[in-house]
Amino acid sequence: MFVSPGEHRNVPRVLFHPGRMSVRHSDQRHRVQPRQSLTPHPDISLISLYCVVDMSPSRSILLVGEGNFSFSASMSQSHADTDTGVTATCLQREDEALRHEGAAANVRIIEDSGGTVLFGVDCTKLGECASLQGRVFDRVLFNFPHRGRKSGVKKNRELLRNFFLSCVQVLAEDGEVHVALCNGQGGTPADQPRREWHNSWQVAAMAAEAHLILSDIRPFDSEKHQSYKCTGYRSQDKGFHVAKALLHVFTHSLPYVSAGMLKVEEVVEGDKVHYNMPAELSDYMFRGFLCSDSVHPVRLVQDFLLEGLTEKWPVSMMTETVPFLIQAKQLQTSCRDIDGSHCYSIHLLRKDTDIPISADKEKDPSTCSDSQGGTDTQDTLVSAPSVTSEKKRSKGAECLRSACDHDVDPEGENGPYMLRPSLLPHVEEILTKKEKLINNAGNDRETKSNSKSVEGNKQEEPCGVSNGVNSLLFGISGLVFRNVPINLWALPVFHELLFRGVFPSDCEPIRSLGQRLETLLAPYGVSLITEEGGLRLMAQPMGLVGKAFACNADDNTSHVSFTLSLNLDLLAVLLFSLPDWRLLWSHDQRFMKQFGPRTPPGTSFQTFSLFPEHYNFDISFWTGPTWEEKKFHAVVREASQGTVEQVKLIDTFSHPDLSQTSYCYRLIYHTHTHALSHTQALMFHKHLESLLLSRLKVTIR
Repeated sequence: MFVSPGEHRNVPRVLFHPGRMSVRHSDQRHRVQPRQSLTPHPDISLISLYCVVDMSPSRSILLVGEGNFSFSASMSQSHADTDTGVTATCLQREDEALRHEGAAANVRIIEDSGGTVLFGVDCTKLGECASLQGRVFDRVLFNFPHRGRKSGVKKNRELLRNFFLSCVQVLAEDGEVHVALCNGQGGTPADQPRREWHNSWQVAAMAAEAHLILSDIRPFDSEKHQSYKCTGYRSQDKGFHVAKALLHVFTHSLPYVSAGMLKVEEVVEGDKVHYNMPAELSDYMFRGFLCSDSVHPVRLVQDFLLEGLTEKWPVSMMTETVPFLIQAKQLQTSCRDIDGSHCYSIHLLRKDTDIPISADKEKDPSTCSDSQGGTDTQDTLVSAPSVTSEKKRSKGAECLRSACDHDVDPEGENGPYMLRPSLLPHVEEILTKKEKLINNAGNDRETKSNSKSVEGNKQEEPCGVSNGVNSLLFGISGLVFRNVPINLWALPVFHELLFRGVFPSDCEPIRSLGQRLETLLAPYGVSLITEEGGLRLMAQPMGLVGKAFACNADDNTSHVSFTLSLNLDLLAVLLFSLPDWRLLWSHDQRFMKQFGPRTPPGTSFQTFSLFPEHYNFDISFWTGPTWEEKKFHAVVREASQGTVEQVKLIDTFSHPDLSQTSYCYRLIYHTHTHALSHTQALMFHKHLESLLLSRLKVTIR
């Protein structure tokens, strides 16, 4: 690749995360295609682009594509009294480079300041430069790259792409790449006015080819380097306009990690069962977001809600560990609005019956209960204490039960076992352990009430107390699973916060609960919709984030039993202004660094990946007479490693003679957690085709 001299001159710093060569794409043959399949970004003001990037002083800086070395000279002078080393390079031979006005003087300044000047260095082949062998840099800077003369946008995109692929070979693990571009060239919403995307250099997409993410954009401050003189217009010793020029800062993205097989062992209804977790769910398991010492946004939202509710009512959080698996028949007695077709059916590997279980089994103090389901360890074999089912329940416990609105055939398509779609089936199991305390408390209060006979003026009891019985909310939180089609706000796994309680009827508990929730959540965009027997909590753009409903199970009309279910993940997105719910599951340390024990709701998350591109791919295939679409969505999640955010059915066609049906789907690849290039998205799509052939036995068209 030829890099025109003079076009890359004097300017900003270009930083980038060097490093792991395993991150580079193995297939570089696929060139980035034009904008045809990409969705444009909405306009965003430049002020919103500043994000959290470590801008600590660098110890080693590499400048590439220099022209007259004026920018390098200015930087060398500014770092003369520090331990920062500056290495300036240019493509031209020494005799050609020194012909530029002021170049010789600038080279002397760099060398006198302790810097190094290298000639004949191609920025697209840094790994081949003998003088750079074995060296890594904290920052790599490329000021106003250009192929030279009247080269078009495609050639300049290619220059950027090859530069990014080259610079990762000499960048430190936590390094940065700074690229300065004239206004409009980058193709991001920060450019004002903004060019059409296909007519830009698509800098973020080109960087993604080297597994880099755009982490910051800020104005290019040429005044900071007074001696800087831009030159190289159309490969001539002429200046060019840098007004409104932008500095793009790129950092390293975590590599993609394929889903592994996760084998789980736990006790369900007294039987020890062994099964494999669906591959597309393995990365969601045992993350410990709800541990007592966690500062994850999901935990922060839970603490915020608990604090707000306990100001009104006493709340008792259950600490029992419950299994991820439930039997399908449990939904017949403990469910509401649970669609059986959205449950993950699990086929057991082995089942051991008559397993003795200690009711008082203690948790290993070295582990953490993750979402009241399983043990939070890094092992792939997981054992969880069982929650045994007891048939005997008192009248007080019965009033905490809910009616089932959706019958589930335990031997139907969902099989006898499934991943819990809600924590409701486990709540009654746990509440039986509270039964004795509830009854004893009720008997004690009844005795005291009988010993005091008050006639005439009866003292009014506070809301939450009726006939001497105090109301109490029982809470539990944990992972739940929904086998739902892929959509922007359809979560296959999320943390549910569930409350069950009994309130005096005259206190109108649903209305009182709604008022309290509105006080807590309305400032963050949550609205409450009243419906018969309950409430729905709605927010834009995700829709339903929670619901509350009455669920009396007997003829006792003096008390109202109700259930409150909240989606902690979607609430965390709202309360911390996350652009994507998938960020909650990111392994990138830059995500968790923004949260602490005292991070209040309303604190806006500062994204570390600006303007990730959308890539659309269509796939069509023939199927047999039967087709299970949810299996297709499961394969898409696994093959794309969670990067597909939406799947749309475009067309269907049934062959009149062959008993086959053709389906055409459009997949939108987009993620805020990793760098996603056109090449990487294409690799995911090819892998999807392979899995569809081998697992679902379709014929790709």
